[in-house]
Amino acid sequence: MLLVLGGAIAQSGRATLSGTVRDSTSGEELIGASIILKGATQVGAVANEYGFYSLTVEPGTYTVACIYVGFARYERVVDLREKQVLDIALTPNSVLKEVVVTEDRTVRPIDRPDIGVERLNMSSVEKMPVIFGERDVLKSLQLLPGVKSGGDGSAGLFVRGGASDQNLILFDEAPVYNPNHLLGFFSTFNTNVVKDVQLFKGSIPAEYGGRLSSVLDIRLKEGNDQRVKYSGSVGLISTNLMAEGPIMKDKASFLIAARRTYADVFLKLSPDEGTSSSQLYFYDINTKLNWDVGKKDKLFLSGYFGRDRLGFGTAFGLDWGNLTGTLRWNHIYGSRWFSNTSLIYSDYRYTVSIKSGDADFRVRSGVRDVNLSHEISYYQKPGSRFRFGFNSIHHTALPGVVTSEGSGLNDTRIQDRYGWENGLYASWDKSITDKLSIAVGTRLSVYSVLGPGDFYAFDREGNAIDTSSATGDFLKTYVNPEPRASFSYMLTKNTSLKAAYARTTQHIHLLSTSSGNNPSDQWIPNTNNVRPEIGDQVSGGWFHDLVCKENTIQLSVEAYYKWMQNQIDYRSGTELQANQLVEGDLVFGKGRAYGVEFLARKNSGRFTGWVGYTLSRTERSFAEIDQGAWFAARQDRTHDVSIVGMYELSKRVSLSALWTFQTGNAVTVPSGKYILDGDVVFAYTARNSSRLPAYHRLDLSLVLKKRPEAKFEGNWAFSIYNAYGREYPFSVAFETDPNDPSRTRALQTSLFRWVPSVSYNFSF
Repeated sequence: MLLVLGGAIAQSGRATLSGTVRDSTSGEELIGASIILKGATQVGAVANEYGFYSLTVEPGTYTVACIYVGFARYERVVDLREKQVLDIALTPNSVLKEVVVTEDRTVRPIDRPDIGVERLNMSSVEKMPVIFGERDVLKSLQLLPGVKSGGDGSAGLFVRGGASDQNLILFDEAPVYNPNHLLGFFSTFNTNVVKDVQLFKGSIPAEYGGRLSSVLDIRLKEGNDQRVKYSGSVGLISTNLMAEGPIMKDKASFLIAARRTYADVFLKLSPDEGTSSSQLYFYDINTKLNWDVGKKDKLFLSGYFGRDRLGFGTAFGLDWGNLTGTLRWNHIYGSRWFSNTSLIYSDYRYTVSIKSGDADFRVRSGVRDVNLSHEISYYQKPGSRFRFGFNSIHHTALPGVVTSEGSGLNDTRIQDRYGWENGLYASWDKSITDKLSIAVGTRLSVYSVLGPGDFYAFDREGNAIDTSSATGDFLKTYVNPEPRASFSYMLTKNTSLKAAYARTTQHIHLLSTSSGNNPSDQWIPNTNNVRPEIGDQVSGGWFHDLVCKENTIQLSVEAYYKWMQNQIDYRSGTELQANQLVEGDLVFGKGRAYGVEFLARKNSGRFTGWVGYTLSRTERSFAEIDQGAWFAARQDRTHDVSIVGMYELSKRVSLSALWTFQTGNAVTVPSGKYILDGDVVFAYTARNSSRLPAYHRLDLSLVLKKRPEAKFEGNWAFSIYNAYGREYPFSVAFETDPNDPSRTRALQTSLFRWVPSVSYNFSF
């Protein structure tokens, strides 16, 4: 704080230009827009997550330029003698009769002291081939270096060796515990409502905490405050609709979007009674309200509700869903001070229903968070910004309730677990010289295990040997500092070197026996036995902008090494569901992940796309597994290649294609078998010592736009998933060959061969 005040005093006699950058046609704030002041000296800034910018310079006359991809360049001359507010409205290129492409390279990603940060261009997502005709931000991210999928059609993310639960996924600041619909074939994020997507996999800013591997920050659109607008799409198995518009023009707006699949409608046409009575669908609803209370205050209220239903007749049912809500207040204290305060609610629940004879069993579980956060940003001068704030979360984990009817058995309730997670952080971004920029910060992570409840002590074999009871007391508190630092050094005007170090901790963990997020996986927080996971990562890279006439090709090579403590696995035969003593079946070890990522990307012109390649290893070690030997984690893939191309044939026709190749999943296979009490029992090799066949797939897409009409736009999107029809094993099971009991055979389950789809997208 002394440093901040000293900087403020030293700058008396300087002038500050601040304001917000918006889309002129919708009022949407533009995250990451570049603002440049041209005068005696040339300085720049980048709009923050809410479109706010601030520049403090010597008084004088300047030309203000603002640049944002997909929008016309803005320029204006200002006589800056004292504090001045300049709100900037940019016009999208799509509404201009003539678009002049210009390039100003004063502020660009290779200048910034961040590494391992990816931002999705939503217009590119809309053009990419998709499964079932549904555009998906998670599947688009899976095509980037360092990010792997959980399998065919899966929406799971595995970032730089991390597990699927080690990603902090934020939807308008609210954490999402299960980001999947229909077991991963769709994600929870309706692309129609998404404004901005950022993935942090290397230099994670200090304001983010609570997960080990990465941060995925997804921001919703605010809602058009200029005119009422409707949009949506109709596909073979899903439909989504969105409405947005002003409540008071230029002051307040609303957005509401709904989406549903209807595969269950086709199931009812089956002559088979079991199939016709089955269920397979999801729906979700997104809402958002925002209100400019005054020149310095803005309020936002957003919510998400989604539910899935999967059922096979009356024998089995599984439903799950997320509920989130965010109340946010932005306040500008002065031309250089900006704050954000948020109250956030997140709830994830699932229910498994099983009918056996006359008995009906139900298993319920979930996790619930209430979160308060506050952050203040101080823009000291161009190229220098301080951030400091706190985040406080109350976790309630609902491990399981088992109820039954007609079985004669008593209901079982696994006690809830409670925890209080707090983070206090501060960071400083600074341009030291024209060539050197740094970002340093630290986060103090404090997690307290709370009562009431019974807490257990276990011996080395996992047997409970002692029990203690707590009421509302603080049973145990874990304190972990998390330093973060990164820098960028410009070798030439087009080339930079970057490096970063980050420590992260994770206090809530997913108990799963699969490689992805299953709806019935169980979340547990820290306890007296389960300690925080701790991760340290160092990374470095080379970045170059290859300028070819009016186009730029971005080239990068990034290397990383990550080491992890307190990783979680299970003893053989562990039962996760309705197990009061599940902590005794957990084993704790260490992990490591390392690799090199290559990326070449072209973002402008008629032809756009990227080529990415990752060479990596991900390993784990547990004293209780294979005598502590390192073994490949389930998500380990040595080679990962993605080639994505999009070509505009004309203003009305575009083509896109993607090809991906991945090393097969690591699996454990039988090495022999024996007979025990008349049953065949398999003996297995070392953990994950074998591989499934390599995975590769080609997807194609064609988009045909209607002739433009007044206030109406529409297009047909045709795509084919897995164009050359390769059948990849989604799962493999082993059994005794019925024709030769001495032999073991593998049974492969494949999900998709060719999946054609068509959808119609519209807006008016």
